[in-house]
Amino acid sequence: MAFHRFLGLLILMTPIMFVQVVARQFDVGGKDGWVLKPTEDYDHWAQRNRFQVNDTLHFKYNKGSDSVVVVKKEDFDSCNINNPIQKMDGGDSTFQLSNSGLFYFISGNLGNCKNGQKLIVLVMAARQPIPRAAPPPQKIPATSLTSLAPTPTDNSGSGRVGVSVGIVLMFTGFVGLV
Repeated sequence: MAFHRFLGLLILMTPIMFVQVVARQFDVGGKDGWVLKPTEDYDHWAQRNRFQVNDTLHFKYNKGSDSVVVVKKEDFDSCNINNPIQKMDGGDSTFQLSNSGLFYFISGNLGNCKNGQKLIVLVMAARQPIPRAAPPPQKIPATSLTSLAPTPTDNSGSGRVGVSVGIVLMFTGFVGLV
């Protein structure tokens, strides 16, 4: 019986112990990819998605005529491609969102950037699951265990009957709690 209670508690706690967050890949621009005029505006696309740390952004674009440049906010605002944090120009690029905060992406084609091929991504702070504490074990007062033991009828004063019954009851009570 004690084993079944332990097994039940273990099964209940298993989801808490093995919570794992899976990183996702987002295709920037959906089926259109990283282009000047996507079907869905990049601002709208970014706002309807929830990005977490370790997610990746997949940029698909024409190699040689475009690229993706990761920049600071001031370079994003002015389409400055001369001070990149990172430049991707292979035509099929993946960028991992390594920390929470804002990331700024612009087209490496200055004309495309000036015409709106830009993306701001907000990465949510990583949250750790709050572990649920197991309830504290119940304490049974020692007086209630010893009061259950019958008084010995033998007048020899050994008290062995009462003590052994008290120990058996105490052991049974302990096993019932586990």
